[in-house]
Amino acid sequence: GESVLRDELIVEIETDKVVLEVVAPEDGVISEILVAAGETIESEQLLAMFQPGEVSRDKGTEDSPDKAEQEAASSDAQLGPAARQLVEEHSLDISDIQGTGKNGRITKEDVLKHLKREQQEERASPPATPDIQEQLPAGPSSERVERRVPMTRMRAKIAERLLNASQETAMLTTFNEVNMAPVMALRSKYKEQFEKTHNGTRLGFMGFFVKAACEALKRFPAVNASIDGDDIVYHGYQDIGVAVSTDGGLVVPVMRDADFMSLADIEAAIADLGQRARDNKLGIEDMTGGTFTVTNGGVFGSLMSTPILNPPQTGILGMHKIQERPMAVDGEVVILPMMYLALSYDHRLIDGKTAVQFLVAIKD
Repeated sequence: GESVLRDELIVEIETDKVVLEVVAPEDGVISEILVAAGETIESEQLLAMFQPGEVSRDKGTEDSPDKAEQEAASSDAQLGPAARQLVEEHSLDISDIQGTGKNGRITKEDVLKHLKREQQEERASPPATPDIQEQLPAGPSSERVERRVPMTRMRAKIAERLLNASQETAMLTTFNEVNMAPVMALRSKYKEQFEKTHNGTRLGFMGFFVKAACEALKRFPAVNASIDGDDIVYHGYQDIGVAVSTDGGLVVPVMRDADFMSLADIEAAIADLGQRARDNKLGIEDMTGGTFTVTNGGVFGSLMSTPILNPPQTGILGMHKIQERPMAVDGEVVILPMMYLALSYDHRLIDGKTAVQFLVAIKD
């Protein structure tokens, strides 16, 4: 019985990879709801009946007082799935959050703004000097708080895929290290000119490694291949996935034909995909495919790791933190900015020799 305007959000569908937003195709009324919130649905399942027609632009007066009271009383009615997930993760009080959606509904953007405002207030306010009496324990406490929340569809799918990758592939990791001084000098010299020339696109390290990976994949096609049953599929293109950490979990959006992209194109694409991933705006087409993956744990301070394969891909490159270390150069000890590189690969298809040569090619 509720009226909606064209392009107004009707329902959010949380899938294994993204949250899909369904909007009203035109002005009209929701005549019947067939599926309750929180239920699991299948592809092309009928969710509700929509009756097109003219509605008042001031829809707030059309809702009955009883209905408004019911919606205000129910926290589930005030939160969308994405917003509810953030509220549960951060243990927020929804009464403190100002909703900007329909009927005061709290959207994901409202929650993110609230979190950002809290962080700014914490940084702005000086730490209070605690009273000595308050520091003393009042007595033994038997309270051991636990909180149980269901896994999101995305987190459950990530867990399933990671487990399958470790069980269904002969995964092995080889390591090497690379001197980052030349790239750092190049980046320091040209980063301002690069940013001005390419409309604010910053010159990072990912672009260099993606370009190097594309060149190495051309030299070693097995690393760019995938296993399909008893067949090996060799891909004549380089679609590079880039691992992005979001509040909902790790996602791997894909850059198509990365071998034809310039450094600026790659950096701009990575920035765009990363932002859309964090804003939950990636589409299914952004997440499917990919022939090789690059993941950078160095942004979080990781010095070394063994990345897990992203099936059906047979290789994944792990970048790490740049760490100054004493290195022997021409018989002398020199302090150099070094990075450990890790290549995890499927030993069913790739031999150790090929994997090591591939990693050395990236380093070179």
